[in-house]
Amino acid sequence: MNKSSFFIVGKHAVIEALKNPKRKILKIFLTEESKKNIHRASSRKNLLKDLKIYYKTRKELDKYCTKDGITHQGYVAEIEHFEKNNLKEFIKSKENLTIACLDKVTDPRNIGSIIRSAASFEIDGIIVKERHFPSESKLMFKSASGCMEHINIFEVSNINTTLKFLREKNFWIYGFEAKSDKKFTDIKWDGNNVLLFGSEGFGMREHTKKYTDFSVRIVINKNIESLNISNSAAIVFHHINQRKNKT
Repeated sequence: MNKSSFFIVGKHAVIEALKNPKRKILKIFLTEESKKNIHRASSRKNLLKDLKIYYKTRKELDKYCTKDGITHQGYVAEIEHFEKNNLKEFIKSKENLTIACLDKVTDPRNIGSIIRSAASFEIDGIIVKERHFPSESKLMFKSASGCMEHINIFEVSNINTTLKFLREKNFWIYGFEAKSDKKFTDIKWDGNNVLLFGSEGFGMREHTKKYTDFSVRIVINKNIESLNISNSAAIVFHHINQRKNKT
């Protein structure tokens, strides 16, 4: 395996990687059963001819999933990382951007689900802390269900510095907190906005709150303490997407 490469597993993760002309794929491992689907689903027919495809039994492919507790569905691929996105370049001459920011969200399954929702509801990108982002996690790729190929991920060294920079570039920073007085549905969501979500167990860090402009919440049953972070993000992404499509 190359130093810049890693393995992903799962039908959607592998097929969407194969469809993406920007994704460098080194090898694909398939069962005979999954072989039929990969040819039907891929629009990169020429690539399939040149690609190293290995046919294995399900049991042989199980070794790629033993530590993660996930299923490969007969699809495994060795791929390379994308070239890293540059946030400063991305926001130049763009308007009405909505970017999510994950502050210390570390669970690969949650991150994958958030990526899937962000791509589904046309969020423009996700900011993550480079040190906390599990960029080679099979579980994250599987949870994202192929949507890693359809979203801009911005890996940054410091979340607070990035939020400060975005505020200076006319972004409003909205921090999501269960105890906030303001409902997120009352916001118009015009202009450039950052949606800041804190960690799964502790929420936003106190120091990071200093870089927010507003604190907002999702209204839920008063008898329920909180929502899972990925569910919260999906609700917010869907609402903002619907709002933008109406205007």
